[in-house]
Amino acid sequence: MSRYVTVGSVSHNPNPRYDPDNPQPFFDMVEKYIWRAAKMGVQMLSFPEVYPRPDLPPAEGAEEIGGQTSSWAMERAREYNMYIIWPMWEREADTLWNSALLINPRGELVGVYHKMNPTIGEIENGIRPGEEASVFDTEFGRVGMCICFDLNFRNIMEGLRKNGAEVVFFCSMYRGGRQVRWWAQESGYYIVSAIGAELGQIVDLTGRQLEESTYEALITHRINLNRRLLHMDYNWDKMDAILEKYGSDVTFDYVTQEAKFAIGSEREGLDIEDVIDEFGLLRLHDYWEKALATREQALRKPHA
Repeated sequence: MSRYVTVGSVSHNPNPRYDPDNPQPFFDMVEKYIWRAAKMGVQMLSFPEVYPRPDLPPAEGAEEIGGQTSSWAMERAREYNMYIIWPMWEREADTLWNSALLINPRGELVGVYHKMNPTIGEIENGIRPGEEASVFDTEFGRVGMCICFDLNFRNIMEGLRKNGAEVVFFCSMYRGGRQVRWWAQESGYYIVSAIGAELGQIVDLTGRQLEESTYEALITHRINLNRRLLHMDYNWDKMDAILEKYGSDVTFDYVTQEAKFAIGSEREGLDIEDVIDEFGLLRLHDYWEKALATREQALRKPHA
């Protein structure tokens, strides 16, 4: 079965800024993007890192979940019937987090990701590092999040993959550029970036850039989460048999220079994981593990 979802992101330096004593100008500005995204069919929409208060240190800008901005975002998610990824400085009792909230179309909090790799400056300013590459189930597929400086570290990249992320929302102050595209292909999941400037991206799991924001802060794209990235080795000779049985209900997108391809399902009721199992295809990271295990076995043999 195809599992299409239209994703979107807003990348800009918010103006006007959020003012807790006069929040309406900020809320009016943000709602214009949400309204536009809804009219364009967006079902999951992300905003940049610490979106309401990027100009303040954490201790001054933090709010509890259910505070003024997060409760407003929950109301808009319900009103516009979409998932919203709302990044913010979060205060939990005496703990400060750099967080991203996943809110569902009923206005409910699905889960919270705490930035695993804050900058040195953030930690010195009281931010506690997160410890879990959280992934959350939705009706479309499995959603993960990462934040800014995280992009430089494998603990979050590998953690999201191992936890089954199919699309990752990257909320950031810096753009990420080629790192975002490399992450997507290395890990085999889509990445949607929302940047506190221009040049947000939507990147295919093959590493191809699908959209990039420039003058227009809002970008959108319809993606199929019922796809997987595989290596051509041990799989290439099985493609014709798959096509013979499923025809155009199964798609192949080739990434020839990296010797990989994406296989996807377009048929209702056909899970691409079942096709992979049916034809004995070797999953990408199972292949890497097999190659490393073979190497270790060879190294255990006496040296000639």
